[in-house]
Amino acid sequence: MTLFDRFLQKQFDFKFAVKKVKKISIKMSVLVKTTTSIIKEIKNNAKIVNICGIKYLCNYKHISSNYCLISKETSLSKILISFQNVIQNQRRNMSMCESQKQELVSVNESRRFMIDCFKAFGVPQIHAEQQADLLVAADYRGHFSHGLNRLEYYLNDLSKKSTDGAAVPKILKETPATAWVDGCNGLGAVIGNFCMDLAIKKSKTAGVGWVCVKNSNHYGMAGWYPMKAMKEGFVGISMTNTSPLMAPTRAKEAALGTNPIAVGVPAGDDHFLLDMATTAVALGKIEIQRRKGEDIPEGWAQNVEGASTTDPEQACCLMPLGGAEGNSGYKGYGLASVVDILTGVMAGANYSTKIRKWNALGCNEQADLGQMFVAINPNCFDPDFETNMCDLNSRLRNSKPNLF
Repeated sequence: MTLFDRFLQKQFDFKFAVKKVKKISIKMSVLVKTTTSIIKEIKNNAKIVNICGIKYLCNYKHISSNYCLISKETSLSKILISFQNVIQNQRRNMSMCESQKQELVSVNESRRFMIDCFKAFGVPQIHAEQQADLLVAADYRGHFSHGLNRLEYYLNDLSKKSTDGAAVPKILKETPATAWVDGCNGLGAVIGNFCMDLAIKKSKTAGVGWVCVKNSNHYGMAGWYPMKAMKEGFVGISMTNTSPLMAPTRAKEAALGTNPIAVGVPAGDDHFLLDMATTAVALGKIEIQRRKGEDIPEGWAQNVEGASTTDPEQACCLMPLGGAEGNSGYKGYGLASVVDILTGVMAGANYSTKIRKWNALGCNEQADLGQMFVAINPNCFDPDFETNMCDLNSRLRNSKPNLF
């Protein structure tokens, strides 16, 4: 690893080879003094166009006019001045971040940024758009752990060739109501959209569409896929297994993933949407607390010894939904196991500890995740389904509030 690569790995949230990225903005989460030797290497690898000082999403905005472009012809003195300006601005922004009003970026600009990132790694336009649309939707709905926060991981996989950004899923076996799909190691959103669209198509004729896929990758916000079914008036269900992060009840080593479950139900102008991990919390929530320098709640994670911890730096494994055994954490453990059965085992994909770690140590391997997508036509059942669903939502919302 070159000095340049080590610098990027330490300083940038995006740990991929930035020198490959042309004319896009790269965010920097931690800034330290830049040495002359590193500057010289940056000049030699100068395909970096803009380096933006961004702390989380507080300062995320297009700043191409604010900093000089770095090229092989740029003098060392100009580069040093540019980096000094970035560092000074970042320090001011970091000191003001907690007190100032949060700056927002437009949906279109966020989408453009992510599409350009994917295209810089050879991802076709239509695939880049699908993945970016999912990430933007997650941030827009408040699921910050599955939005821009996840872009780094996708780009790492693309740079290591452990994900094929141009791959197109293919059907291996099907019946009128079911399908078994090979994701061909493509982008998660591309595979997920393909599978849910296929499930919806089957549901229109058979009443139910059930699709399992192997050789998939991280597919983002699980609720994205049931929402596609809801637009057609169908009930949608989506599940995926993930890299092992959860320690089973009474264990201190990870053997299951966050293994989310998402269910979407239409109800006229209303709807019901559940999107939940079967761990106490998604990994991204702990990452955000770590970046903010804040503790995590009791019951989210445990340390290397298997004890519950509130220190995000000591978090070794996520705890099951419910937390400790005394708080019914074994139920979350059971749900996570069910997801792994219906996805990894049923699809012939990896499962449990067979799945790679989703970090710098595991990104050279293919994930081969298993996922499940279901669409159900409620008109095959009670004709008053929609009316009753609206009534259920109303009863839940109008429950007397707990004032304690």
